[in-house]
Parts: sequence; structure tokens; C-alpha cells
Amino acid sequence: MILLLVNQNFLICLVGLPASGKSTFANQLKIALKKKYIKLNVKIIDPDKIRQNLTPNEFDHEKEHIIRKENLKMIKSELEKGNIVISDDLNYYSSMRHDLREITEQLNLNFFIVHIATPLEICLKWNENRGKTIPNIVINKINKKFDEFNKYKWDIPVAVYDLSQIADINYKINSLIAIIQKERENVKDRFEKLDVRKDFLNLDNQILDKVTRNYVSTLLQYSMYLPFKKRIIKLRKIYVKENKNKALKESEILNAFKIYLEQNLNIKIINSL
Repeated sequence: MILLLVNQNFLICLVGLPASGKSTFANQLKIALKKKYIKLNVKIIDPDKIRQNLTPNEFDHEKEHIIRKENLKMIKSELEKGNIVISDDLNYYSSMRHDLREITEQLNLNFFIVHIATPLEICLKWNENRGKTIPNIVINKINKKFDEFNKYKWDIPVAVYDLSQIADINYKINSLIAIIQKERENVKDRFEKLDVRKDFLNLDNQILDKVTRNYVSTLLQYSMYLPFKKRIIKLRKIYVKENKNKALKESEILNAFKIYLEQNLNIKIINSL
């Protein structure tokens, strides 16, 4: 289903290695988004917080599917409330990104991928500086399993940032928001054009239905056509179905429908009709 009006909120999917600076970026992005969209709340969904609540001070691989499920549930819930959501997660598998995209498709919302592409060696260094909160071996494994953005057309980042090379993060964030806003406006324009086209098609189809219905009503006033009544009514329905969305003029409809009936009933209809 496609809504003809684009909702205001949207989902930003951050992608990157552990210790790449995603959380720092997410927090700064949240501040900037709240300034830009003052009527909307901005929520950061961080599965680490879900993980900490579920398994404090330990990592339990067997519970990761529960954390993933709760993470998606929270993201969907906040989007349904009308909030802008930032997914502050690794999202290193394309399947993870696809799960998020599916939520936005269900809700008819915009979906934006932002790749925090800080190099592995920098991530390992930053992880060392903060006390190895994640074992380096885990970061290396994630790097090897990382799905690049070359499989699907939808799986393309709107922006890619190496945070180790950025002196002014706020400048980059403002540029990102400009990109997002432009894309949202483009989508809205496409939907509005679709809406206008749909209005015209609805009007054309109403005319098609009315003209053929009136023609049949007039036709059946003549006793010579009454034996064909059931077939005429059935043929009208078929004709309308086959000619929907063709934007025909009334005169074109009348002439074509008359010929259609003559051919399928194998009779000659008087020209005065």
C-alpha cells in the first residue's frame, strides 16, 4: 500500500564497526534533527542498552535473537508514535538493514542508511583508548563478516563518513540533514503527482461506467434487444474492466462500445442509438 502523503518522521540506519564513533555521531545527529524538526521527537534505539537490561555485565550469545527482536519492536513502536528514529546499531549484515527497511515500508516512511566507515585500525585504537569495552577479536570478526553495499539497489547509503578524518562533525551532520530533506521532498513530489494522476483516472473511469450504463439502459428500451439482456449486461462489465484508465472521450466510448456489442452479439445495432 502507498500513502499519497508522506509522513513527517523517518528512520536513519547507522552502519559501522564497533568503536567507529556511531554513538557519538548519533547523539550529535539527534541534537541537530531536533533543531530542524522542532515539532518531532527524536529517539536513538541502542541495542546495547537492551542487552544491558537483559544480561547485565555479560554477553550471552543465546539471547541475541531476543535482543534483536526487542530492538526491532522498539524501533517500530517509536516510528508508529510519529518519532524520528536513529538505529544506533552495527547493522553490518544486509539482512539486518533489510529488517529495518521492511518496517519503514509497512509504515510508508522514509528509510536512510548512513555508513560510519571509520577504518578497522582506527576502531581498534579507539577501542583500546576506551578500555577495550569490546574484545578486539570480536571487532575483527565483524569486519570480516561485514556485508558491503553492492547487492541491492535499496541498500545504498545516503552518506559515508570516516569519523577519523572529520574535523567538524556538525558541518557533516547538517549536510546529511540537507540530503535527507531533499530526498523526502522528492518522494513527496512523486506521491503528489501520483495522487493527481489517480484523481484523473478515477474521473475517467466514472465517465466510462456512466456512458456504458446509460447506453445499455437506452438499448434495452427496444424490445428487439431484450432477448440479449443478460449478455449485454455481462459484456458491459467486461468492456468497462478492459478499458479502465484509458482516458477515452465520451464519443469514443459510445462508438467503441457499440462496435464491441455488435461483434460479440453478432447483431447490428440501429445508428440512432
